Amino acid sequence: MVKKGEAEAECTRASLLGRYEIGRTLGEGNFGKVKHARHRATGAHFAIKILDRSKILSLRFDDQIRREIGTLKLLKHPNVVRLHEVAASKTKIYMVLEFVNGGELFDKIAIKGKLSEQEGRRLFQQLIDGVSYCHDKGVYHRDLKPENVLVDRKGNIKISDFGLSALPQHLGNDGLLHTTCGSPNYIAPEVLQNRGYDGSLSDIWSCGVILFVMLAGYLPFDDRNLVVLYQKIFKGDCQIPKWLSPAAQDLLRKILEPNPMKRINVAGIREHEWFKKDYVPVVPYDDDEDVLPGSVLPIKEQIDEPAQEKPTHINAFQLIGMASSLDLSGFFEEEDVAQRKIRFTSMHRPKDLFDKIENIVTEMGFEVHRGLRKLKVLKKCKGSKNSRNPSSFLVRVEVFELGPSLYVVELKKSHGDSTLYRQLCERLSDELGVCKTEEIMRTESLGDSDMSSVDGEALPLSGF
Repeated sequence: MVKKGEAEAECTRASLLGRYEIGRTLGEGNFGKVKHARHRATGAHFAIKILDRSKILSLRFDDQIRREIGTLKLLKHPNVVRLHEVAASKTKIYMVLEFVNGGELFDKIAIKGKLSEQEGRRLFQQLIDGVSYCHDKGVYHRDLKPENVLVDRKGNIKISDFGLSALPQHLGNDGLLHTTCGSPNYIAPEVLQNRGYDGSLSDIWSCGVILFVMLAGYLPFDDRNLVVLYQKIFKGDCQIPKWLSPAAQDLLRKILEPNPMKRINVAGIREHEWFKKDYVPVVPYDDDEDVLPGSVLPIKEQIDEPAQEKPTHINAFQLIGMASSLDLSGFFEEEDVAQRKIRFTSMHRPKDLFDKIENIVTEMGFEVHRGLRKLKVLKKCKGSKNSRNPSSFLVRVEVFELGPSLYVVELKKSHGDSTLYRQLCERLSDELGVCKTEEIMRTESLGDSDMSSVDGEALPLSGF
């Protein structure tokens, strides 16, 4: 007799596979195959990773697969492979992934021997954008190498294979990571010392090795004897080709610095003269949008002005559910600090709200992209003391209709500096909200007395 849970899992599997036409095998690994698939309704192309559960369990890799799935669910960036759906049956796990049809960066380098500085710089800029975004989400890859960086048909990179990645909960009491992992030629010296390491700086080291390989065509640290190899890595013993430009040589020296305390960080890389040339940061996807491959919106591209900005209507139950103390989303997946929201009520009409918000944030030095019922507020950040500071700041603003002449404004930070985000929220809520910032900034739970209104006065819904 089939158990209820097994029957439900089988229905989920059948439902998922029924939405796709499964095609040729793209690759095979220790735990299963990757198949090409076409979505029947949209015609979009995907890669479905089909994993054998018995093999995963027998080799005790279940934690690694679970970690990869959990990590990919957090990440929505044009330079990171996107996970769209997951389903499982009694014997298989199905991961519907973005289809990247250009092969590995490793193959691209092997075919060409080495890349020009112009091409290498463009790919390295994308690599740093993707890695920096991961760090801002609290994700450290820990196994960056050309084999784990894919290239699509347009020549853009996609970081993949997060099976060895670490999240904030993996940090020790000292705030450092302690698991030694990675690929020998790309591993940072501090990871080998078993004293704890900063995941962001160790990833930067690996990015530096990748940059060296792209520009030189060979590994900076290499030896058949692992002991000798690790000695070279500890010393930073590599010869940077003299035929590279002085700026490229300088950046490589600063990244391949054996002492992590002296190593250049992401902010420093982005300010380096070699890196900055022709650099245009990429904006991550909205957290609530399932963007299909090929629909990337560059930071400079403007969104068409909507003909009508009618807000989404919410009822009383949805209002209660939006309150931080009753939000059940955290029950299903861990909330990320970078995804915190703030909401305040306003009596301004949606059209006026959007116009006023646009004027305020523009005055504050932000860039605005206007879309249907929402705004994107962006800013390139410089000079942050945070070593993991991303190059761009992105907040989504949306308006919901609560009742006649009463609206809820929701601000959701995708990534960027928290202090800047707080300043933005304070300014908007003070100038446009019914309540003052001090009331809106109240955090944690709302008691029963707080969940009422007097004479139509609005109340704060949640805080930082």
